[in-house]
Amino acid sequence: MTLGGLLDGPPAIVAAGVDVFSDALRAQGADVHDVEWRPPHFGDPADLAVLALDRRRAAANRTAVERLLAAGSVLVDVRPAREVLDIGDRMLLHSGPPLLWENASGPMRGALIGACLFEGWASSVEDAEKILASGEVTLDPCHHHRTVGPMAGVTSPSMWMWCLEDPVSGGKAYCNLNEGLGKVLRMGAFNDEVQERLRWMRDVLGPVLSKAVRGSIDAGNDPIDVKGILAQMLQMGDEGHNRNRAGSLMALRELSPSIVAVDAPSSDIAAVLKFAGGNEHFFLNLGMPTAKLALDAARDVPGSTMLTVMSRNGTEFGIQTAGTGDRWFTGPAQTPVGLFLGDYGPEDANPDIGDSAIMETYGVGGFAMAAAPAIVRFVGGTVPDALATTERMYQLTLAENPAMAIPIMGFRGSPTGIDVLKVARTGWLPQINTGMAGRVAGTGQVGAGLVQPPQECFEQALAALAEAARTA
Repeated sequence: MTLGGLLDGPPAIVAAGVDVFSDALRAQGADVHDVEWRPPHFGDPADLAVLALDRRRAAANRTAVERLLAAGSVLVDVRPAREVLDIGDRMLLHSGPPLLWENASGPMRGALIGACLFEGWASSVEDAEKILASGEVTLDPCHHHRTVGPMAGVTSPSMWMWCLEDPVSGGKAYCNLNEGLGKVLRMGAFNDEVQERLRWMRDVLGPVLSKAVRGSIDAGNDPIDVKGILAQMLQMGDEGHNRNRAGSLMALRELSPSIVAVDAPSSDIAAVLKFAGGNEHFFLNLGMPTAKLALDAARDVPGSTMLTVMSRNGTEFGIQTAGTGDRWFTGPAQTPVGLFLGDYGPEDANPDIGDSAIMETYGVGGFAMAAAPAIVRFVGGTVPDALATTERMYQLTLAENPAMAIPIMGFRGSPTGIDVLKVARTGWLPQINTGMAGRVAGTGQVGAGLVQPPQECFEQALAALAEAARTA
């Protein structure tokens, strides 16, 4: 049919949305076909309306975002967990929301067993399982102690911690030292190789790094600006979660002069430099507490619908918001979809695990995939997928972080400040890129991929925020 003949016959009309248009056309004898379509939101419409009309929301979100963007991060020390955390002699911290031993997944159990062996609380795997099942060892989320840990996130009293501080608010955040890749505790491995590495990190790596960091500051040098490194690495092909090559090298560059000045055997200095230089994720455990500092600064803002935590323990996924404080909203952790190592396949992968989604909560990682198109070779997808993901995340966030500029997008700031209301209105969920741990305890890493939170988390948060708005 030519354009000129478009109206030669009676029109056939397809209508979507409200019925007023369709009813008026039918009254005139038109042939109307209705399409059942509604905007892809979720949650109770009444809750959505309450939040949308909450007079506190705009100002509260502005305050939360301003605090997030203003926060800094400097490295001030490296100390054992027992010295800087409120952690008892028989306590283990873990990633994600609260967890009981009986509900722990394979990799989480493997990491908890490995930590018990490392601390000397158990002499065998069976002994470790027994004391964990009996409740002799207290389990508590890292987030309850201003701490974050990748994957299983298991942190024990003897492990050395990066100690970071926000020079703006004075806030503090912590993370243990990264073990590298392969069979590692954070992936649920606990064999002799893992134990030997953990002991070396306790006896050599931690003390050398501590002397290097403190020695530099005591000599009158400024502490290392970790937020500055994170900003630079986004312009060098990293996204801050699964790709940390540039960030790790920059951190090593900053630390090396002080490391070689440490009064320690030359063999120990060489081993530390070799370990750090060969560990592509060395920086991750500095980037995570940097994000934690920023998001903790945005906590406890009544009326704010911004997320302050996304985290998973291998069984459940949990979120927290600025407007609801320390309250967790949880749902079942999803299994990532991506690429696998060696002969491993989807059946070998455990559901999502780790505090490292703090990077996406901050606006990097999966939110800044456009900054690191090479990441798709590790987690799956294509370069256009990476660009489209970042574009989509702007629709879920409250602001752009000018410190975290993305070159390929004209140095546009990364999408920052996930908004529960925007997530519910669009029906889109935040994108996370992540490593995959083996489902069976002791396996280690089996791949890497992409995953999203369960919708239930946001439905619960939406309801809680709406209830708070009604009673404000």
